[in-house]
Amino acid sequence: MTMKTVGLAEAKATLSALLDRVEEGETVTITRHNEPIAELRPVKAPARGLRPWGLAKGEFVVPDDFNDPLPDDLLDLFEGKGEDPLL
Repeated sequence: MTMKTVGLAEAKATLSALLDRVEEGETVTITRHNEPIAELRPVKAPARGLRPWGLAKGEFVVPDDFNDPLPDDLLDLFEGKGEDPLL
């Protein structure tokens, strides 16, 4: 991977071109008065594809009542009918 150093004025004038170079894998250091102040580098792309099954196996137990209907007082809160006990 190559590295390019540019002054702030050049970076302002050629930002689009610098970003093209970064997309190709290059790192660009931006300087002010010959002192490095910033670095543009490619962002590591997230892994593509499906995650494998079972990554959290054993870390969570689904309660037996998971699919049971919610209590009426809680349903009322979702519909804006009840008083929120936390307020």
